[in-house]
Order: sequence, then C-alpha cells, then structure tokens
Amino acid sequence: MENKYASMTVNERLYLSGLMDEFDEAVQKKETETVRTILEKVHLTEGSIKSILEELKM
Repeated sequence: MENKYASMTVNERLYLSGLMDEFDEAVQKKETETVRTILEKVHLTEGSIKSILEELKM
C-alpha cells in the first residue's frame, strides 16, 4: 500500500487528514495516547512519533 502522505510535513498530513484540530486539542490537554494515535493515523514512524512527543514534553 502506498503512503499517500509521503514527503509531506506533519502539519500537512494533519491538515489533509482533517485531524489538525483533534491533534491540537489532544496536545493542549496533554493526552499522550491520543496524540500518538493521531500521528499513527497519518503514517508517522515510531521514531518520528517519539521525537514529536519529546519535543512537546509529553
């Protein structure tokens, strides 16, 4: 299966998928598992997800 998000930034992926608002809300509420699930939905690697969670201090 081809990754429709290939070569897109995280923000582009979230916007295209319609998950931007849900992501922002989860970050604001410090809901780590929800953030992780959303990032998995836009096909980020585990390494990328871990880096983002660290950067967000979650």
